[in-house]
Amino acid sequence: MIETDIEESAMNKLKREDLYSLEKYASVRPEFRNKVMDHKANRRLAIGPHATLYFEDRLTMQYQVQEMLRLERIYEAEGIQQELDVYNPLIPDGNNWKATFMVEYEDVEERRAALARLIGVEKTVWVQVDGCSKVYPVANEDMDRETEDKTAAVHFLRFELTPEMISSLKQGAILRAGIDHPEYRWALEVPPQISDSLAGDLS
Repeated sequence: MIETDIEESAMNKLKREDLYSLEKYASVRPEFRNKVMDHKANRRLAIGPHATLYFEDRLTMQYQVQEMLRLERIYEAEGIQQELDVYNPLIPDGNNWKATFMVEYEDVEERRAALARLIGVEKTVWVQVDGCSKVYPVANEDMDRETEDKTAAVHFLRFELTPEMISSLKQGAILRAGIDHPEYRWALEVPPQISDSLAGDLS
């Protein structure tokens, strides 16, 4: 079972042959970008007025890689592989969700004050399949993103789900999400179109 999970996870990762060449990407970029933006619309979950989860998957990560290659004019195999090594870990593995979590305040001073109050907020984000326990994330596996004085505006989260949760969700169970930080408490029912999109990440 473990070997099968590892094989499925590896199959889901991007390889160089999955990417467009720089020349080809230049021609398909407008259409591809529109496709990705439509896809992302069902993977963005606002939790209150100042916090948002952006759930990543293979398509969103392909877009990130393609854009980086385009921006940096990277065409050599080694450089392409380096970008894949950066973004592949953000693709879900079939039993989890991976998300970029952003604390969003337009006003700079308001944002600075909020980040000082919200230390540890990334660890208090949760998802909950109806009838199951809340799942809190593994946060920022790549690097520490907070200091003694403030948290970061951007965090990377991984939510690990049990087989029971996955089965219930695929059978139409309600999904909820929220934040339990003392300075920012919110809870909501995830809209069906987002829940359906996220269920598609699970196997």
